Amino acid sequence: MAGPETEADPIFHSKDCLRTFSDLSSRDHLTRGLAMDSVASMYENWIKRHHHQPTESAPSLDVHENGDISQHSRHLTQHLSSLIRLSTQCPFHDVRDRANEILECIKERGVQIPRPVGHGPSSFIPEHEIVPPETDDEQTRQLFVDAFLQNNRLENITSVMGFHPQYLESFLRLQHYLLRLDGPLPQDYRHYIGVMAAARHQCSYLVDLQESEFLMQDGDPDWLKGLDYIPQKLKNLCELNKILAHRPWLITKQHIEQLLRGNDSWSLSELVHAIVLLAHFHSLASFVFGTGINLEIDHECGHTLQPASLSEGANDVEAHHSNSVASSLETCEPGVEMLMHRMKKIQEAADLQEISQEEMKQRFEKVEKQSLELLPGQSACSECLAVSDYAKYRDDPNFHYEDFAKRGEERTIPTFRAQDYSWEDQGFSLVNRLYSDIGQLLDDKFRMAYNLTYYTMGPQKDVDTTMLRAAIWNYIHCMFGIFHDDYDYGEVNQLLDIKLKSFIKTVTCYPERTTRKDYDNFWKEFKHSEKVQVNLMVLEARMQAELLYALRAIMRYMM
Repeated sequence: MAGPETEADPIFHSKDCLRTFSDLSSRDHLTRGLAMDSVASMYENWIKRHHHQPTESAPSLDVHENGDISQHSRHLTQHLSSLIRLSTQCPFHDVRDRANEILECIKERGVQIPRPVGHGPSSFIPEHEIVPPETDDEQTRQLFVDAFLQNNRLENITSVMGFHPQYLESFLRLQHYLLRLDGPLPQDYRHYIGVMAAARHQCSYLVDLQESEFLMQDGDPDWLKGLDYIPQKLKNLCELNKILAHRPWLITKQHIEQLLRGNDSWSLSELVHAIVLLAHFHSLASFVFGTGINLEIDHECGHTLQPASLSEGANDVEAHHSNSVASSLETCEPGVEMLMHRMKKIQEAADLQEISQEEMKQRFEKVEKQSLELLPGQSACSECLAVSDYAKYRDDPNFHYEDFAKRGEERTIPTFRAQDYSWEDQGFSLVNRLYSDIGQLLDDKFRMAYNLTYYTMGPQKDVDTTMLRAAIWNYIHCMFGIFHDDYDYGEVNQLLDIKLKSFIKTVTCYPERTTRKDYDNFWKEFKHSEKVQVNLMVLEARMQAELLYALRAIMRYMM
């Protein structure tokens, strides 16, 4: 039984140790080999220091008399979980093999090894259906390598995006530019802004990753105590973060002016960089919740020392089996063939009649009002959400999404007319002028998400999905009050059933409330890759909507 600790074990507390794993981010196998030698030596020194000897069964980690795991043992468990992550999720086979060897050696010396809490990168998608790190697809494998080199890990979110390598390439390019390359903001600011943005949606997955990156960039650890400990300049961003995340239509030129003038002011280029970061992480939180991304194993709540229960694995199988049975019994959701029939009818009708602008606007308003009927469930209650203190990164935590068109109330904010201010004609050029090259990277990513198609719908092949993708994209914009006058919103009601609409609204507006049931309930005849594609469209359409409102406010300030 270990008593209260009087000194920290230096091999698990030094910044050099924390960065040992980052030395693995190299294309050179010799460099990776030296880094793994260093990792092996680190654990060997620890074992010698604490006199662990081989035993028939691994002993428990050090605990105090009150039953708590000692601080030292907690640090060891954290580092072992990072080693487990490398043994399964590293795209370099030499690192995976060596990590497994080290883990086996540690286990033989009597050290208890933690295990992942989740099964695979997603709690919504069976692990065997997700593209593995050692995939035979050369394009995807190279992208996984690029992601590992950028982020010092192959993140679960990257693995799920691996269903769509063309999109993943544009996503990684944009994120690398935002977070790593030269730009107006210093590195620590970039990652702290990521923390602030993700915290608006209580996204522990992204908060944890960005906290770690913040520390790796020599960020001040005191800042992680909360908003009361950060520079006033960053604190001034809280109001914009809150509005952009939940009701971007409220952003005005006055918000921009307040940030650009007075003490602790931002430059215009810094502010644009910050706005793109905020929108990026808000929308990325939607993707995390919408695809059920599991916590990384080295997250505080991503691993456990408890043995797996017999029912744990069976529950996942049963959930997917139940979903399949429900699919065969479902009667109110239109199947793939019915959806294709509706698309054909819409095309035939479009060829025969022309719709007036007044009718187009009325159809838009009808879709808006129907969206009011879709109420999300309550926030998911998990152990990590209960113990995590997100309030320290959020001001006004009760501020959340409210429908743009409120029931029974006269509209006080006019609809955002895309023909008056569009991404293509105004937003792109403005953001590119104020933050060099970011406009092109954003545009590539938006276009990729909107145009991505494999000409399939469920089991059907050679299908033109343009009409369906347009309905999804424009429905997302509709929830932010954005009206495209060249689109017939009547198609939304014909192509998107109530369950799909409900899922889209929840993931777009209240992502932290998304459940496995929400995901399972829509598009039962479609593949998981197609459901992931819906989430990619939510990510990009939401991000574009936030940027349109923010950039329009900047333009009005500059006039």
